[in-house]
Amino acid sequence: MSDTMPIEEYLLKGGVLTSPDNVTPRYRGELLRLMASFVDSELAGAAGFADTINDAPGIKERIASAKIVLEKTDHAGRVLEIMGSFGADTGRYAVHHPWDARLTREADIGAARQGGDMRLSVFHYPLHGWVDAVIMNVLMGAASTIQLRELTHVSYQPLAEVFRAILPREAHHTELGIEGLKRIAETEAGMSQAREAIAYWRPRVAASFGHSGSARYETLARFGLRHTPNEALLTEWQAAVDAQLIALNLN
Repeated sequence: MSDTMPIEEYLLKGGVLTSPDNVTPRYRGELLRLMASFVDSELAGAAGFADTINDAPGIKERIASAKIVLEKTDHAGRVLEIMGSFGADTGRYAVHHPWDARLTREADIGAARQGGDMRLSVFHYPLHGWVDAVIMNVLMGAASTIQLRELTHVSYQPLAEVFRAILPREAHHTELGIEGLKRIAETEAGMSQAREAIAYWRPRVAASFGHSGSARYETLARFGLRHTPNEALLTEWQAAVDAQLIALNLN
């Protein structure tokens, strides 16, 4: 980075940062907030999904569920290591919040954060049984893939590299969910349960993209931590989900 160029101008031009030693305090705060949201969402997502493993209808499904829980926890750990380079207490982090805590099924909190952690709002809702868990995995998996693809371009290079490594595994979680959903959709009862779960989860997953015209997005964009507005990512997700559900006659 040029000694005479302001950091925001440098980052807007596509520049990258590589060390905690060459970031500004404001950039550090925004980067840590972004990382905390990812780590907390992965830990909360893994904790919620772990409770459904025993609801799976067969060995193959249980293995897939356990794999998702394991890898989401690993993804949290990879980003947490980077947070540690900025001084975060990584040893205490994993047990600092009740990651399996959930609101009531009837709650409707939009995109609002709750409690003391930074998980996305969708991870405050409880899963109710196997079909419900599969639907949430498919819908949120598609959202996570789109959101992570955006984050592979963050201006803090060590974090971008971790996100690039994580992205294919998160995309595979969605594929596992679609495989499970295809089996569910083979029966009328399964189709009915799936449609009910879609109606519940779709607006809650949509809220995870944040608000249209977000001032927060503008702040992150100035630091090269975001590049695509919330509403554009949401539109991409809606199209991807529609295509998946139409293919299974679940639209």
